[in-house]
Amino acid sequence: MATTELGDASLWLIILVGGLGTYLIRVSFIALFGRLDDVPDGVERALRLVPAAVLSALVLPKFVYMDGSLALSPDNLRLFAGALAVAVAWYTEDILATIVAGMGALWLLSYVFG
Repeated sequence: MATTELGDASLWLIILVGGLGTYLIRVSFIALFGRLDDVPDGVERALRLVPAAVLSALVLPKFVYMDGSLALSPDNLRLFAGALAVAVAWYTEDILATIVAGMGALWLLSYVFG
């Protein structure tokens, strides 16, 4: 297997092009919405869902994957603690109660079954 080594100039070029590309993508939305007087209702409704979608995408894999594979079994204590936290969040709509219930359940389950 052949390996190639990037020189310092190539590495810096990749970093700069990646940074410029990221900047242009972000500024394009600012420029687009700067030209509009009002953001369309459909876009505004969709943008309200972005934080929940991003948080779910970040958190959900920690609950359903163990050691790199799907773990939807009774051995997955995080899944039970997460389900309890979701139920508490749905019922109380209180962030602190959700965190306390989820972490408390995880610690208790880990103590009893771990």
